[in-house]
Amino acid sequence: MTLPEPSPRDAVRAEIREFLSTRRARITPEEAGLPTFGGDRRRVPGLRREETALLVGVSPQYYIRLERGDATGVSESVIDGIAHALRLDDAERAHLLDLLSTAGAPSRAKKQRRPTAKRVRPTIQRLVDAMPTVPAVVLNGRLDVLAANALGRALFSPWYDADLPVNNARLVFFDPRADSLFRDWETVANDTVALLRAEAGRVPSDRQLSDLVGELSTRSGDFRVRWAAHDVRIHNTGIKQLHHPVVGDLDLPFESLPLETGSSTNLVTYLAEPSSPSHDALTLLASWATSETNTMTCDEAADQERS
Repeated sequence: MTLPEPSPRDAVRAEIREFLSTRRARITPEEAGLPTFGGDRRRVPGLRREETALLVGVSPQYYIRLERGDATGVSESVIDGIAHALRLDDAERAHLLDLLSTAGAPSRAKKQRRPTAKRVRPTIQRLVDAMPTVPAVVLNGRLDVLAANALGRALFSPWYDADLPVNNARLVFFDPRADSLFRDWETVANDTVALLRAEAGRVPSDRQLSDLVGELSTRSGDFRVRWAAHDVRIHNTGIKQLHHPVVGDLDLPFESLPLETGSSTNLVTYLAEPSSPSHDALTLLASWATSETNTMTCDEAADQERS
């Protein structure tokens, strides 16, 4: 017998419960400054709901209702109290707000969120192409690659050689060559899942995203373990450690810039430090990409002439 799927509101209430319970589990009473007793045999890791309520400054009954997804009329001060008690960072606080907004008023929340982009405007593609010395790609919230310039495609060759979109999450968890491309695969895998989890909270009605998560969960144990952790992350800047089959290792600082207010579509650029080995490797990669393009153009012209 097949059980019916939970309603969207029930699903987001379950997300609130799991998210807050995993945040509570990270903090011991000692760390929170609460008294403990030697004979107290705790059945749960971290803080209990009643202890969390004490730290937030609300009644245990109120906090328990909130953690179960009864999010109607939650005040800013209560959200601030939860963020402080559970030591939420900016990404976690934003994720909690997304979940509470959807649980409290799903129709209003749905209208306020932009749908996940499936393509880019021609002007965005021209902008990307106008940066010939900087690898640049455009990703939506599902981590579909919507656009890339020539150097961006060369940096992630052969994965980006096919017609776009390519999905970065499928690349990370399904492609057996991913651990050679990403020298710090564990970090990349954690970041990938955390970004998808944040997007699921932002746009819970995105069926393509839920299908992607279902596919990843079914086919990858590594993904399932990370998804169950309910971690979320803001991933605006950092260093990508790559190994390219032609030019070797690259350590590339990246910047992820939102393209529209209220959208999770971002322009990601990779810029090597000046005079670094990675800068030299990127310059070599640009020459290789140009020669590959010219070779293909010559081959295409020869094919046309023969035909």
